[in-house]
Amino acid sequence: MRHILGISAYYHDSAAALLRDGEIVAAAQEERFTRIKNDQRFPLRAIGFCLQHAGLLPADLEAVVFYDKPITKFARLLETSLAIAPLGLKAFLGSVPSWLNEKLNLRKTIRDELQGLSPGCRILFTHHHQAHAASAFYPSPFAEAAILTVDGVGEYATTTIGQGRGDALQLLKELRFPHSLGLLYSAFTAYCGFRINSGEYKLMGLAPYGEPKYSGAIYEQLMDLKPDGSFRLNLDYFDFLRGARMTNEKFHRLFGGPARLPGAPIEARHMDVARSIQAVTEEVMLRLARHAREITGQKNLCLAGGVALNCVANGVILREKLFERIWIQPAAGDAGGALGAALALWHGRAGQRGTQRLVGGGDKMQGAFLGPQFSTVEIQAALDANKAVYQTFADAELIARTVELLQRGKVVGWFQGRMEFGPRALGNRSILGDARSPSMQSTINLKVKFRESFRPFAPVVRLERASDYFELDVESPYMLLVAPVKKALCLPSSGLRTGLDRLKEPRSTIPAVTHVDFSARVQTVTHDQNPLLNALLDKFEQASGCGVLVNTSFNVRGEPVVCTPDDAYRCFLRTGMDYLIIGNFVLERAAQPRAAAPQNHAPVPD
Repeated sequence: MRHILGISAYYHDSAAALLRDGEIVAAAQEERFTRIKNDQRFPLRAIGFCLQHAGLLPADLEAVVFYDKPITKFARLLETSLAIAPLGLKAFLGSVPSWLNEKLNLRKTIRDELQGLSPGCRILFTHHHQAHAASAFYPSPFAEAAILTVDGVGEYATTTIGQGRGDALQLLKELRFPHSLGLLYSAFTAYCGFRINSGEYKLMGLAPYGEPKYSGAIYEQLMDLKPDGSFRLNLDYFDFLRGARMTNEKFHRLFGGPARLPGAPIEARHMDVARSIQAVTEEVMLRLARHAREITGQKNLCLAGGVALNCVANGVILREKLFERIWIQPAAGDAGGALGAALALWHGRAGQRGTQRLVGGGDKMQGAFLGPQFSTVEIQAALDANKAVYQTFADAELIARTVELLQRGKVVGWFQGRMEFGPRALGNRSILGDARSPSMQSTINLKVKFRESFRPFAPVVRLERASDYFELDVESPYMLLVAPVKKALCLPSSGLRTGLDRLKEPRSTIPAVTHVDFSARVQTVTHDQNPLLNALLDKFEQASGCGVLVNTSFNVRGEPVVCTPDDAYRCFLRTGMDYLIIGNFVLERAAQPRAAAPQNHAPVPD
């Protein structure tokens, strides 16, 4: 099979990924094209991009692979509904039409949506966690590795431990629904007033402001945690089986009050709850990783599943040194399942990966730069269509101009090359700022991103300089590891500020990327991964003496990361961003004919 298309859809963050002769050609999330955050619909536009990028038609595909088994998942939903009947009946009946129309006969749905598939094109299905495991192991730089996948739920599994050797991948142990670390974390996300499947990052960012006062209650009342990381939830405290809400009144009494309403003030109690569940999550992940090492004997670890995006927990596993090396799929959530489904088929039936692959070599994700890119002609056409005012610079001049703007404290939209696959902007659809500025975090959060002031930003640094700023001695290209800031760079705390007021006190000489617990979610860059961003960091350090910049995703709260030049320009106009650098074009916001006072153009719930 030469051309294999992988698809994820219908549950969270639909996506498509294309392989040619086993190599990853393209991958993208549907939300980037529809502009609907976490779009769950059939990823027709993402598929269209993948095929167009490869110069293919649907007729050229030998196989289409879906990232889970819909009939098995429906059986689990039916079993759950019967087990708690008549509770949950309304929610189940509400989901039946979509199952009957699209999901149960997914082969027909795929052929209907992808007009032109050849009769010989095979339509196949992987198990959900098999797709996660494949997405983690096969693109990794390891010939052999333990594999840990943790999320909400697939068909039945919520957690798996496996191992990979060459083309062979085997899942050895699993934890089954409803006992799920992903669902447990989502329950606390909802309780603290954030939206499930997108607010988990907020809960993780809020955690360092609190104390783990409720960790004991979680262990004693909510879960029975075993030494191997397996556990059973006490379902008396949860309502997610009914499909109505995640938690109930018994849960609320345990944590001192009702769930926070979206947009309501964040209290000290919410901070303590966030810190408590984060501490529990770290402990569970650590036990699971330790058990994976014990039963596989492997010295390398691959991670995937939505919980693998908890970069704080990943950092804890790294610092425990259970494994020599850790590799995390950058699209660890459901979007990455599309890629994993295609990889599982290729390596299972036609794979030639071989055990000879050298540990220490690069991964196959191409820096996660797998999405659309736009030529100079296309960018200029989009800018001209918007009557934009711009200047054009050659590459060296472009870097020099950007360095000058960043040194002046300007917030810069940075749009270059191919779009990233996964939730993180890694330097091609990014907003950049000076990490030395004490006001940069609040400026970008409140005037550009229109989001909560407490949320931290990631530093981007050249790999060879990372250990000079952070307690990190490995690469972190996908912004999925949290590490402490070097103590020599940290500033003493007055101890006078508490709660969110701690934001007003600089914590290090790079305050814009230092969280209140003196940690940072680090992205490392090399010339091979991203030559333009690497050059920018180098020149900025030469000019300023600082080798670190703020890197956050190019979007506003409630919207997906920008995909096209038109998306970038429209987002730029609606925010307090100072400059947009798109390809070799530099735009000053104040010079644009349509620029208006930045405002939150649409209230977005937490």
